[in-house]
Amino acid sequence: MNIIFLDWPCFCREDTVAALTGLGHSVSFFFHREYDSRKSAVFDAAFDEFYNTGTYDALFSYNYYPLVSEGCKRHGIPYISIVYDSPHVSLYSYTIVNSCNYVFLFDHAQYEELSSMGITTVHYFPLAGNAGRIDMLLARPHDPSRYQSNLSFVGSLYNEDHNFFDRLEGLSDYTKGYLDAIMQAQLKVYGYYFIEEILTEKVLSEMKASVPYHANFTGIQTDTYIYGNYFIGRKLTEMDRAQTLKAAASSHPLRLYTLNRSYCAPGIENMGTVDYHNEMPYVFHYSKINLNITLKSIKSGIPLRAVDIMSAGGFLLTNYQADFLRHFTPGEDFVYYNDLDDLKVKIQYYLEHEEERCQIAKNGQDKIRRQHSFGLHFQEIFEQVFPKV
Repeated sequence: MNIIFLDWPCFCREDTVAALTGLGHSVSFFFHREYDSRKSAVFDAAFDEFYNTGTYDALFSYNYYPLVSEGCKRHGIPYISIVYDSPHVSLYSYTIVNSCNYVFLFDHAQYEELSSMGITTVHYFPLAGNAGRIDMLLARPHDPSRYQSNLSFVGSLYNEDHNFFDRLEGLSDYTKGYLDAIMQAQLKVYGYYFIEEILTEKVLSEMKASVPYHANFTGIQTDTYIYGNYFIGRKLTEMDRAQTLKAAASSHPLRLYTLNRSYCAPGIENMGTVDYHNEMPYVFHYSKINLNITLKSIKSGIPLRAVDIMSAGGFLLTNYQADFLRHFTPGEDFVYYNDLDDLKVKIQYYLEHEEERCQIAKNGQDKIRRQHSFGLHFQEIFEQVFPKV
């Protein structure tokens, strides 16, 4: 089959193209700068022009884009989407019900939410990893000392420019107090995000008045979803990552790989960013303990970072997420912590028990190889999209 690949700057591009071609498919690349718009005649024309240049059987993209779905609907081909971002407001577009859609969500809780609305075009599927890539990287000339550490974290601190919560102004003392109280409560809970359930109309109305959000009537996303996830969820992630990193670094030095090069805290060495494809696997492989601190708006899913850590043969220490238990065994393939005290205890324990730590890292990588490779995942997806008669 000839698959159109929506070639926006996504993660996993090389792994996906290699998997698709390895399964015998041809890949044609398409990109237009307005791919993530809700409406664009310019995009529609460019898509139609591209489609008419060849014969195509399906289109694939990471994350879901309404304009792409509409293009596939016009031309009668399946649109296969694997979503790895959260929140991802495009999922609430009216186009999600287009019959051409096969949208695979990595967060089972979000899948259940959309499925319960009668949306049959969404499916649950965990994200894939490429355990074989680390073998190729390790065979290349490199300096292990550049990436070695006892403890590391790779990811955004969510204190960059896109923090919408900090733009809120003019809130009443009541609303400020209410938000502070529910956020402090949420910080103490792992594996369950309740903010959307307890945002009151009074609090929402003040937030909307301060920083309006306009959906342009193109979807079913609610104010509770937008302000609970894009505003509060990201702020909570900033707070959670700051306190978790400080707790982890309180007894052991931590190497931080992040966009915000100016961030500093006791015990934390800010290394700046690393290239996703060519450097990050080295960090995961050579760190004795890799932390995963999940974005709060990911309700139950296994984040891409966690999959990448295990793929690289790294030891994963993560906050609790329910979907891990669907596919991996805690204490055997990975380890999770219940709170900050438990985090510190487990860091100390696994630094002192090297053989056990290395075995867990190996088990996690082996399970990625056997059950969650890109090739296996795409084979399953194509069997679902193109069932044999």
